Amino acid sequence: MSIRPDIALIKKWIKPHSRVLDLGCGDGTLLQLLRDELQVEGYGLEIDPENIIQCVHNGVNVIQQDLDQGLNNFHDQAFDYVIMTQTLQAVNFPDRLLQEMLRVGHEGIVTIPNFAYWKNRLQIGLAGHMPVSRHLPAAWYETENIHLCTLNDFEDLCRKLNIRIQERLVVDYAHRDQPVIRYFPNILGEIALYRCTRNL
Repeated sequence: MSIRPDIALIKKWIKPHSRVLDLGCGDGTLLQLLRDELQVEGYGLEIDPENIIQCVHNGVNVIQQDLDQGLNNFHDQAFDYVIMTQTLQAVNFPDRLLQEMLRVGHEGIVTIPNFAYWKNRLQIGLAGHMPVSRHLPAAWYETENIHLCTLNDFEDLCRKLNIRIQERLVVDYAHRDQPVIRYFPNILGEIALYRCTRNL
């Protein structure tokens, strides 16, 4: 079975036998892989009924929950990792959710699309309209993304919230880490993956 490239990258950051919470877990593919290959104890939060049915079909522990309502049903530091892939930009209060992630988890893993990617800049600057791309495929009036940001924006928010970035990986659409991207990540990177903790 082939593994989605983003999942393969996240898997490298997860220790075996850990406790994982996946926010906006979709059909549970990530949790299913971590359970089967790393023997993690995982739980997912998801709002879409069809995804929840698929999670149950895959044997993934899932709770129907709107992330904008917070994570008050979880105790402090209840998980080793809290993961949020391609979800932060779709919630109403991303700053609050980041803080909640690191309240209930020792470490957060976040992936975001980079709105400052050069092709997005061209579409705005030359064509004068909101970008549509492989990673942002919906038009502005039908997108679920309501808080798009750049790498610089996300990192500024982390500093403001006293969140320490332990590791950052900036990749292209196929989740390949290319040397040229490392020199100009906020222009050439399409997707960013972050490992975060609270500053003590």
